[in-house]
Amino acid sequence: MITGLVGKTNVGKSCFFAAATLVEVPISNYPFTTIDPNRGIAFVQGKCLCKEFNVECNPRNSQCKDGLRLIPINIIDVAGLVPGAHMGRGLGNKFLDDLRQADAFIHIVDAAGSTDEEGRPCKPGTRDPVDDVRFLEVELTMWMYGIIRKDWDKLARRIEGEKLNIYHAIAERLSGIGVTELDVKKAIGLVGLDIVYPSRWTDEDLKKFASELRRINKPMIIAANKADIPIAEENIKRLKEECKDYIIVPTSSEAELLLRRANEKGLIEYTPGNKEFKINDLKKLDPKQIKALELVQGLILNKWGSTGVQEAIDKAVFDLLKLIVIYPVEDENKLTDKDGNVLPDALLLPQGSTARDLAYKIHTDLGETFVRAIDCRTKRHISADYQLKNYDVIKIIATAGK
Repeated sequence: MITGLVGKTNVGKSCFFAAATLVEVPISNYPFTTIDPNRGIAFVQGKCLCKEFNVECNPRNSQCKDGLRLIPINIIDVAGLVPGAHMGRGLGNKFLDDLRQADAFIHIVDAAGSTDEEGRPCKPGTRDPVDDVRFLEVELTMWMYGIIRKDWDKLARRIEGEKLNIYHAIAERLSGIGVTELDVKKAIGLVGLDIVYPSRWTDEDLKKFASELRRINKPMIIAANKADIPIAEENIKRLKEECKDYIIVPTSSEAELLLRRANEKGLIEYTPGNKEFKINDLKKLDPKQIKALELVQGLILNKWGSTGVQEAIDKAVFDLLKLIVIYPVEDENKLTDKDGNVLPDALLLPQGSTARDLAYKIHTDLGETFVRAIDCRTKRHISADYQLKNYDVIKIIATAGK
């Protein structure tokens, strides 16, 4: 899966990206620091089952840290947005094209209101972060509207004349941005559009449809960044009141980056998402470093409970996309793969996925030759349509391959 970092320029997207991935990227206090998209790997935190089963795990596709399973996801940081981006202003066309394959967005907002609508630095409290949320909604909706509107009249006539399945026809037209038939059906239903005569849809209908489709196909969480600046607290409260459709997570990407780099150098012990850290050797820190760590603890961790970066990533995956963690194994008793690795893989699947879906996730041939599966906790045999539960441990049984 791919999570896209979005927002206007100069609000801390690249810093958030660096803090989440430890990839070195240009970070500066001026607009359009990022031009080409930054791509990297971040991790969502699930539960490792090693403690439950009292085994020593040997992760292959993920990591285990003190009972946490760190599962990799792709993350992309793209060029910042300015008003009018959908019409090509700034780096708008490039920005939007880079986001086509994202499954969800984390909208990085300057909660301190210290950058104007163009991304230029200004006095904290000058800009209303709620306006930044609304402007991005408009840009994303108009981007999707532009894709839908292109050749719409011709498509609508085809649907009517050839009596095509409207959901399939529109989804096929929008497959390049990952839209499914179910997405289209939900959006049409929410707007209440005529599915027999789509040629009668007005431009306003198409914009409403595009807005709902965006919410469904590209769900978004808000990372209220720069939460360490005093005025941000009031703005975060307003964001939660005015933007109730969104999950709002107070964040300080600068604090997270500081902690992760200090941890990487062995100066402290820190797990992303934690509300505290441990200094390994105070003598190895200079006064400036000690002061910086004290500020992070006091202004961020004590106040907000974490830097928010890991929380935003986890909530985007588990709360927004509603994914669950499944552990596939080949030996239901030893919980191993064919090479003897214990609890080797942790896979992310959508809620409602079945045992057969898991088989296809592992390998197409396994899905096509699926016979049954085994719930490794209960040792019970389960059918293809068994609906998986979070943290299930499953063995797939299939016939000999083709």
